[in-house]
Amino acid sequence: MRKIEKDMLAAIRDPEFRNWQSGNTMVTFWNDGDPAVTHTRALVCLHGNHIANVWLDGKSKPDANFDTFARWPTRTTVSRLRALGINASVRKGVPMIDGKPV
Repeated sequence: MRKIEKDMLAAIRDPEFRNWQSGNTMVTFWNDGDPAVTHTRALVCLHGNHIANVWLDGKSKPDANFDTFARWPTRTTVSRLRALGINASVRKGVPMIDGKPV
């Protein structure tokens, strides 16, 4: 795992919910309107494009933004998604999540 990905994961786990950016990767915290919760998810962006949601409830798995991944199935996008625990890959030019085409 790359240093920037380790830093990205550390930012997501930050109990103070501080937005973070380094190079081409950014983490922004978001509240979906639940007044009982300070923040519900972290938005992960690459080059300003939303690539994934990381739910902060501790129960839900992170999920990829299929539209962005389908448009930009780059090695960097795959690497960031895999660092989040999303089974992303590109096979014969086709972006895949959990072995299924996006």
